[in-house]
Amino acid sequence: MKVKATDIAQMASASDVIFDALREAIAKGDITEGQTLRQDHIAKMFNVSRIPVREALTRLEEQGLVSTQRYRGAVVTTLSIDEIREIFEFRALLEPEILRYSVERISAAGLETAKSYAHAFSTEPDSSHWGELNRQFHYTLYEAAGRPYYLQTIRTALDRVDRYLRAQLVLTDGMARARREHEGILDACIARDADTAARLTREHILGACASLVSFLERTRTARDDAKG
Repeated sequence: MKVKATDIAQMASASDVIFDALREAIAKGDITEGQTLRQDHIAKMFNVSRIPVREALTRLEEQGLVSTQRYRGAVVTTLSIDEIREIFEFRALLEPEILRYSVERISAAGLETAKSYAHAFSTEPDSSHWGELNRQFHYTLYEAAGRPYYLQTIRTALDRVDRYLRAQLVLTDGMARARREHEGILDACIARDADTAARLTREHILGACASLVSFLERTRTARDDAKG
């Protein structure tokens, strides 16, 4: 199991560190869907008792990233096509609206930060960083809205689909399209055009959804055929 482990025996926030490490590994695909997360193995990796491991797994289950199965324990969840589509449809409703609140409030410094993330995203050669840079670009534009509950809800939705989004960016033409669409969204925000920014964000999310669903349908069908 590929997880970035740290000896945290003396750290008070052991469960937080384990939670963050496991969540990142799941998002990157280092821990794959359907894989069992064994408490004793993880505890040994981090040099802790099972208690913080159990706490971390409980938090991952609350986010829908793992599920507890009889005889197997904690298992990384697999999202169905319908579940993925529903999460994107939800994002397409919420994210354009939070951007509307943000456009009239975001500072010049905030726009510059978003611009720097957009540039980093478009020029980063290491695909393992694309998902996080993409997320930081959008979050920077949303933060000025002053809607922390909205942001937390968006964060939770993205956590559920991050591993699939990263694959879509790497294995399809999603990266080139995302670069162009980020530029359009950013230009609309700089122009303080909330309607255009919101419309482009909605199209951006739904377009990524269509590309991802098409990609997953092809790959899952091919996988099932190979098994069959």
